[in-house]
Amino acid sequence: MNAAMGEEPADPAEPGAAAAGTAAPPGHGRYDVFRDAGFRSYILAGMAVTIGTQMQGVAVGWEIYERTGSKLALGMVGLAQVLPVLLLAIPSGHTADRYSRKWQMVAALCVLVGSSLGLAWLSISRGPVGWIYVFLVLNGIGQSFNRPARWAILREIVDRDRLVPAITWNTSTWQVAAVAGPALGGLLVAQTGGATASYLGNAACCALGASLIMTLRPRPIAREVQPISLETLLAGIRFVFRTDLLLATMTLDLFAVLLGGATALLPVFASDILGTGPVGLGWLRAAPSIGSFLMALAMAHLPPLRRAGVTLLGAVVGFGLATIVFGLSTNPYLSFAMLLITGMCDNVSVVVRQTLAQLLTPEGMRGRVSAVNTIFITSSNELGEFESGVAASWLGTVPAVVVGGVGTILVVLSVAARWPRLATLGRLGELQPPPDAVAESVEEEREAKAAPP
Repeated sequence: MNAAMGEEPADPAEPGAAAAGTAAPPGHGRYDVFRDAGFRSYILAGMAVTIGTQMQGVAVGWEIYERTGSKLALGMVGLAQVLPVLLLAIPSGHTADRYSRKWQMVAALCVLVGSSLGLAWLSISRGPVGWIYVFLVLNGIGQSFNRPARWAILREIVDRDRLVPAITWNTSTWQVAAVAGPALGGLLVAQTGGATASYLGNAACCALGASLIMTLRPRPIAREVQPISLETLLAGIRFVFRTDLLLATMTLDLFAVLLGGATALLPVFASDILGTGPVGLGWLRAAPSIGSFLMALAMAHLPPLRRAGVTLLGAVVGFGLATIVFGLSTNPYLSFAMLLITGMCDNVSVVVRQTLAQLLTPEGMRGRVSAVNTIFITSSNELGEFESGVAASWLGTVPAVVVGGVGTILVVLSVAARWPRLATLGRLGELQPPPDAVAESVEEEREAKAAPP
């Protein structure tokens, strides 16, 4: 499902524990991390980029549906952005482990600026719709290099004893931006009568983000120095497929959102079913993020989850049920409430999945495992948009969403049956990296040090 960040193993001062409600380490208040100028720049850059991309997401969906009237064309928006990520995420994760994550992010954000400027030019000139997809592919290329580097760089900025509040605030501010972006995007479309302002706004936000990232001074860390090979490239994939809890939660997230996500069809609901217009579309797009933010605040102040596995499975069932009600609703307020609930349920899934990744992944594989996570997240979101468009063109808008919600519930049952250990998962903070994975990571480090320059 939608998501933000992710980092490492072990003691109570872990990002995962933070997300699940563990208190900050002794001697460090919840707000002390903001004294770090690097963290402030990191947070502000993330908020700027998220606001911009969310604005653009609303605008491009509205413009394409307005110009084509095609639900399949809306679905193609997701496909155009997911294909580059599927092809490039693994290499980008390897480069994040091998080279500067800071400059990888800057370069990726510059690509996003170029993509948004291209979309703005097409919107002003009323250029061919096909070229919109070309620039969306370029956007996907930029995101495929930005996301793994961003998720992996936080440990280079923040001291280990401040990771808990850092991850908590990182997630919370991301949700604030994800709420503001769609609402602002819908407002700009309504006020200007087109998508150009939102595209230019995203270009400015990404440029600001790149400027802020350039001010970071990450601490030096050991880099991957082994020769690039298929084995090192695929190390993150091997680790995920060997770690059943990670594979189970990623699979659950992938197929639940692939089937149950209705984001791509929101322009149809706003225009044809609910009659809310572009402003209403912005609020519908913002509703899941509002729900997710409220749940993030609640979980940050509640005790750690005692039965994380059962909680996760129940949350995804709730996601499916809310999706079904949303599909059947003709009341804008009920529809908003159901999308709010999907966001709340989604946040529980994000917390558990990211906590598992943080606790179970050895340090030396962080970039590559983040790349695998990127593939799962992007596949569920952008590929889910394509699936929604295809299903709506075949079945109709309402049946497509309802069937997707039912499919989400069936996925939960299938995952619970395939990986029964997930249902027995208790407190997340008690988990440790698998011994064989730690041994492999240490051996890779030794081989790297022994390798000739």
